[in-house]
Amino acid sequence: MSTDLVFPAQVILAFTTMGLLARWYVAPRLAGLPRESALQPLLVVQTFRYIGLGFLAPALVRPSLAQTFAVPAALGTTLAAVVALAAIAALRARSRLGIPLTWAVSVVGLVDFANAFVQARNAGVISDLGAAYYNPIFIVPAAVVSHVLILRLLLRPVALPVT
Repeated sequence: MSTDLVFPAQVILAFTTMGLLARWYVAPRLAGLPRESALQPLLVVQTFRYIGLGFLAPALVRPSLAQTFAVPAALGTTLAAVVALAAIAALRARSRLGIPLTWAVSVVGLVDFANAFVQARNAGVISDLGAAYYNPIFIVPAAVVSHVLILRLLLRPVALPVT
């Protein structure tokens, strides 16, 4: 069967599965937590984006993988992972940088995905991904759903302390 049919089906099923799991299991458990606490497990998902460095690993991808896709995708996902680690550390330390760093993760992460999508589409990279094929059908949907939940928390009105 052609990857032209299999790949989109897998992506749709991945987003559906991740979205439903988030709705049924993750969101209800985070709903009662303070925003800074609820953001941390969602940011953990982003920390695994370093896996995108595999786009630069000859053992994982075909040599014909377009570097116009591979380099920005690998570096963008890794940057998002590093900023996510910093955001978690700041949130745990109750630093004022926690929320701005979390915003940075969302902005960097979503821009990276948008750029990777455009580059992948322009270069037709699906057949050259090799073992890295699992990134767009597992890591990306999990990270995007995590971004949606993060943005919902960031945009939620914060109750001010009563004095």
